[in-house]
Amino acid sequence: MRKIFFLAVIVCATAVAGFSQAKPTDFSGAWVLDVAKSQLGERARIEAMTMTVAQTDKELKVTTEIKRPAPPTDAPQGGPGGRGMGRGFGGGDGTINYSLDGKETVVEIDGPNGKMPVKYKGSIEGGKANLSTSRSFTGPMGEITSITKDTWSLSADGKTLTVAREQTSPRGTNASTMVFVKK
Repeated sequence: MRKIFFLAVIVCATAVAGFSQAKPTDFSGAWVLDVAKSQLGERARIEAMTMTVAQTDKELKVTTEIKRPAPPTDAPQGGPGGRGMGRGFGGGDGTINYSLDGKETVVEIDGPNGKMPVKYKGSIEGGKANLSTSRSFTGPMGEITSITKDTWSLSADGKTLTVAREQTSPRGTNASTMVFVKK
């Protein structure tokens, strides 16, 4: 009798653990950047940012809107002027679709030197979203590659989204942390 009871407890515990792992973390919602709590790189120059996330089992769709301060009067004209952080997260308004199957999605965007392939990759593991963007183009100095890796995590109450970002480019590697609160 004890063996049957013990076996039933193990089966129930395994079933509960299996059900709790079956549904991935849902990052959907409208999010507003808390600039004061975030640790942004010096080139980010973000005054305000909103992010709308729609998530299904197969896709994470991220739409961003960014407000930037006017460039300093002594900033060089025509240069990057602190754009920083890459399209979709600090580089400009736009929408990115990440496939959550771990496979790369390649799209072409218009760049200063013509069409530029951009590779997006996403997955959700252990309650965190792992998103990456890679873009390469040929410029006056040769082949240039920029890679952005984001790790998203939600607070226990689901009201705070933290995005840990690492960007690698010919300028070096930058790390930043963006803290969003749910609208």
